[in-house]
Amino acid sequence: MILISACLAGIHCKYNGDNNVVPEIKKMFEEGKCVAVCPEQLGGLPTPRPSAEIQGRRVINTEGVDVTKEYEAGAAEALKQVLQAGCQEAVLKAYSPSCGCGKVYDGTFTHTKVNGNGIFTKLCIKNGIQCITDEEYKEKKR
Repeated sequence: MILISACLAGIHCKYNGDNNVVPEIKKMFEEGKCVAVCPEQLGGLPTPRPSAEIQGRRVINTEGVDVTKEYEAGAAEALKQVLQAGCQEAVLKAYSPSCGCGKVYDGTFTHTKVNGNGIFTKLCIKNGIQCITDEEYKEKKR
């Protein structure tokens, strides 16, 4: 079973109330071949919500509110779900403070990317789940 960021399956859970649908991933989800999670919603954050970025060890939104607890709680809950489903691979939303894999936005809200992983991705990797971004997934499919 493959883990995916829910927004990639067309689920409207992105911070602005939209999604980041990837048609091939949506099809896999509809066929029951993957598990979709949104750690941010699982942490109790509403949709829509102010966007957030990692600043040091904290997750801060555009209103200056520290939402680290919500991100950590959502990541823990999402991990429980994906471990129960037996997921060993993941396709996660690039640059997200939850799901970013290899690079995330730097916390300045200027779309500047730095090396690092999102809160949820760190937990996945620690638990042996191989993670790639939606961008890497699309490149492989070309």
